[in-house]
Amino acid sequence: MQIDVEHVAKLARLGLSAEEKKLFGPQLSAILGYAANLNQLETKEIPPTSHAIPVKNVLRDDKVIPCQNVDDILANAPDVAEHMFRVPRIVE
Repeated sequence: MQIDVEHVAKLARLGLSAEEKKLFGPQLSAILGYAANLNQLETKEIPPTSHAIPVKNVLRDDKVIPCQNVDDILANAPDVAEHMFRVPRIVE
């Protein structure tokens, strides 16, 4: 179980002490044991789902509207060029 704790800690980018590894070992065993119980369930007739409850799209349609306060908005920008925000180039 020590190897599993170290592996999970590495994946989570956690630095665990030897004492913490001993503490989390039994907890991880209990979690993995519960997951093993779930593997015994018959799921062949159950369709795969991405959400536990029905979800609908709540996004609105995009609408283009003119901006009335361009100068006020750009006044907060650190760098402006031709009425637009100027940002550093990030292409490598």
